[in-house]
Amino acid sequence: MRHLIFIFLIVVTYSCKDNKVEIKTDPALEELVLDKGNPWLVNNETHIGITKMDALIKDFNKSKDKDYVNLGELLSKQTSYIIKKCSIKGKAHDQLHIVVIPMLDEISILKENKETAIKKAALLKLQIYINKYFQYFTIE
Repeated sequence: MRHLIFIFLIVVTYSCKDNKVEIKTDPALEELVLDKGNPWLVNNETHIGITKMDALIKDFNKSKDKDYVNLGELLSKQTSYIIKKCSIKGKAHDQLHIVVIPMLDEISILKENKETAIKKAALLKLQIYINKYFQYFTIE
């Protein structure tokens, strides 16, 4: 899985350089750690919200209609749901923030930025953050 993400990042970085957009994820991702070798436990609502976000992005990628603003709105609803229903405490909560907080920035780009290349880069970053979530977190 890490190899796929690495290859994906290389391809995206080189393909986006023509449009002056580079894919750089939040450096805080390097601070993600497992809980004694195991994924962190999260509440069911958080997992459902992230899973729905993943499905929304996959459906968007398959679709011919590329309405980034609508996608951003749908993703924003899921992040609001996650934030509202979050009951995670302690280190697991801190670790989850490393993944979720940068997602909010990328979703804002989808909703507000005018340049398609920048929106594409934001979407790719979101996919990376979601993949990281599934690597480092699981339901209770």
